[in-house]
Amino acid sequence: MTKRSHDPREVAEIVAIQALSFIAGDVERLGAFLAETGIGPETLRTAAKDPEFLTGVLDFLLRDEAALLAFCESSHLDAKIVSNAREVLGGPTWEREDP
Repeated sequence: MTKRSHDPREVAEIVAIQALSFIAGDVERLGAFLAETGIGPETLRTAAKDPEFLTGVLDFLLRDEAALLAFCESSHLDAKIVSNAREVLGGPTWEREDP
């Protein structure tokens, strides 16, 4: 029997790591992610220990609706869980108002 965590931060990190695994599973998506972050594939494992990096993983996924929906389908998660995980890890996102 697997023990489930109820710690929001731990759950958010698990969601982010699952998202990173999903991104890494697609060559084109991984290439875009690496180009955006400026890190190399050899440093992914180390970077995954950094909460700010995990926030960036979720930001990357949340900006691409098709990728987000594919991730949610493959992981059996609701998109709101991904959004909530991002907020737990990085705080609320602020949208700029147009003047």
